[in-house]
Amino acid sequence: MDSERILTRLRAEGYDVVGSYEDANLVVVNTCGFIDDAIHESLEAIGEAVARNGKVIVTGCLGAKPETITDRHPSVLKVTGPHAYEEVMTAVHEQLPPLHDPFVDLVPPQGIRLTPRHYAYLKISEGCNHRCTFCIIPSLRGDLASRPIGEVMLEAERLVKAGVKELLVISQDTSAYGADLKYATGFWGGKPVRARFTDLARALGSLGAWVRLHYVYPYPHVDEVIPLMAEGKVLPYLDIPFQHGSPRVLKLMKRPAHAENALARIRAWRETCPDITIRSTFIVGFPGETEDDFQLLLDWLQEAQLDRVGCFRYSPVEGAAANALAEHVPEEVKQERHDRFMELAAAISAEKLSAKVGRRMRVLVDAVGDEGAIARSTADAPEIDGVVRILDAGSLAVGDWAEVEITSADDYDLNAVVLQPR
Repeated sequence: MDSERILTRLRAEGYDVVGSYEDANLVVVNTCGFIDDAIHESLEAIGEAVARNGKVIVTGCLGAKPETITDRHPSVLKVTGPHAYEEVMTAVHEQLPPLHDPFVDLVPPQGIRLTPRHYAYLKISEGCNHRCTFCIIPSLRGDLASRPIGEVMLEAERLVKAGVKELLVISQDTSAYGADLKYATGFWGGKPVRARFTDLARALGSLGAWVRLHYVYPYPHVDEVIPLMAEGKVLPYLDIPFQHGSPRVLKLMKRPAHAENALARIRAWRETCPDITIRSTFIVGFPGETEDDFQLLLDWLQEAQLDRVGCFRYSPVEGAAANALAEHVPEEVKQERHDRFMELAAAISAEKLSAKVGRRMRVLVDAVGDEGAIARSTADAPEIDGVVRILDAGSLAVGDWAEVEITSADDYDLNAVVLQPR
């Protein structure tokens, strides 16, 4: 989303985006600085840009600590922090004056996007009010800052009018949307709408596109959106980062330490919306995590029967409070726990997917090739979940809806045949 906003501003002022370092007069690198792997990847990307082009501006989360960048790459022209769009544009102007004033007709109404035409990310807020001990997002991006609901809905409407069939709602804390605005009433289409998670979900659901909710912190009011899923207003899909199943570890993380309450909530959600897909991420090897804590996590996952699961080995992040905790877990133990966790997760996924064999479902096509098509069902977010492989694509094209029948399944993906493309 940040990259798309920068691209939109650049195009509005007449700059062209090119496909190689050699053809560029200037390179802008957007970075991530959350975990060590992301920092390493960002520094490598900056180094590649410096080596192959030489004129490089750096922005994004890693820019909050500019010395991390300049110590390794002193020749970069400018370093800005996260969502510093004006600073990026000022830096670009200093190196490469704009060709045009930013007239609206130089860019499409929906802006410049990096995703395929048929789906788009819709960022509804920045920052987070929580202080989880493993996380430095508040220090990088600040406290929660929600966008006015009229502005969000206008962007969503423009995207759908431009051909977007799936809106992926994102933020650092999606279900907290509007809390900082005191749930202020805005206007969209001449009607009042509150800046509140459930009201936003309902309004987005009226646009006729798939609406997929990501990064939903499990506040009590999340229960209100489940009936909307059962009614088909938004996708029956919740991405909730539970992080662990041990109350003791959750307390060390400064997360809600009531894993048993989460299990009860999941059961209730499935009673209201039996087709709901629940995705989550977990951290293993957190400082102080014992074998008993890890076993509690495995037991929790076995009972929760989550549909889609990701797992990270705890990685110390500079500035995170968890670094000061005692009893850090050895790397080999983290890896062993990660492997055991993913083995169980894969078994649960395989069993759930095998139950879908023989079912008919509507899917959205992401890619078409000589060997068939790759599509996604309501249970599959792009790039992080599984896919539906269609052996004979026929006349299907990217962005098409297709009615398919599931013929087989593996641990994470489904195989299908087309019934009625449209």
